[in-house]
Amino acid sequence: MEFKFSDYLLAKQSVDDRALNKDVLSILQTYFDMAGPSLSIIEAGGGIGTMLARLLRWNMLPPHVGYTLVDSMPENIAYAKTWLPQWAASAGLQTETTPANELRLFDAKHEVYLRLICADIFDFIARRPPQADLLIAHAFLDLLPLPNGLPDLLSLSHRMAWLTLNFDGVTILEPILNPLTDEYIIRLYHRSMYERPGGGDIQSGRHLFSYLLESDASILAAGASDWVVYPRNGKYQPEEYYFLHCILHFIEESLSGNRRLDPQAFKDWLTVRRSQIERGKLTYIAHQMDFLVIV
Repeated sequence: MEFKFSDYLLAKQSVDDRALNKDVLSILQTYFDMAGPSLSIIEAGGGIGTMLARLLRWNMLPPHVGYTLVDSMPENIAYAKTWLPQWAASAGLQTETTPANELRLFDAKHEVYLRLICADIFDFIARRPPQADLLIAHAFLDLLPLPNGLPDLLSLSHRMAWLTLNFDGVTILEPILNPLTDEYIIRLYHRSMYERPGGGDIQSGRHLFSYLLESDASILAAGASDWVVYPRNGKYQPEEYYFLHCILHFIEESLSGNRRLDPQAFKDWLTVRRSQIERGKLTYIAHQMDFLVIV
């Protein structure tokens, strides 16, 4: 199976839709309703634009929005330039390119001016861009050096931040194959997250309660936003079938060549887990946390 990160971002939309904490989301909607007719948003680590599509699809945004999407991967920005107009057309929105090389997505009720910026988020912050009304960081903070990087990130907004799907160090694959083997592989997988070039905190979900307070942010709402993928009548939705294969691909990528792991035992474990996906027998859970904060 061929794996592309952009396809993974597309595939996980329905998983994210279910996972986003609805109590936190309800308070965010209240904020949107009180914000007036216009709002400025910066999304850090925005990928291919699925969060913007989600907010439009769920009819959450005010009539006029300035939306700046920042991502460090050129392929994500390039994909967003193509995919978002296609998605907009399917959703009944029109698209045009503005003189400032922005995308304008609009219909009778909405007008979104979208800037797509390819940059490391801290390089972007160093440019001192105008602060937004809302900062969004979706499935992103656990990739950053925390807590040191948090104040700089929060400086992108002068009002609110919505920080979603922050991994909290729990990965579950059911059914259990061998308790010791399963626990060992997942522990090594979690440990590998600390070895990423940009840093990371595999328990960022729970740690953010104190990190945010130390950054002088006030938590308005917080709650679990777990990924839960399981078969229904022995099958997965096509995109979630691909999503599960991506998760195993990420585990394989992270641990291949790990000296602490027997190569054949690991290969056998992956083979069985992939077989479970094919047979509609695997359940996957990842524990995460959402936050809405005043900055």
